[in-house]
Amino acid sequence: MSYTAFLILILIVAIALILIVMVQNPKGGGLSSSFGGGGAQSLGGVQNTNNFLDRTTWTLAITMFALILLANFAIPRGGDSNFKLDNTLDGIETTTPAKTATPSTNDSLK
Repeated sequence: MSYTAFLILILIVAIALILIVMVQNPKGGGLSSSFGGGGAQSLGGVQNTNNFLDRTTWTLAITMFALILLANFAIPRGGDSNFKLDNTLDGIETTTPAKTATPSTNDSLK
């Protein structure tokens, strides 16, 4: 798998993880309060929704961790010919600005 494919998968998992976390509400509200209400534990009720969101969050987090580790091995590495930063910096001329003669603060106090 190429590095670009890993980056795309990581972005998709990250967006899904953000959405799942935003749906949850730590105070008992959120999506789980919309299904079933207060203490009703019916099929597909509050407890099942919380379990689903919790399992989905952990699954996406573990998937993202694994994708990031695998992407590290997919980074294209080569000799000096593939390192573009050195090639780019070789063509840039560096100039230093000329220093201007400004009186120092100690000279002005005398």
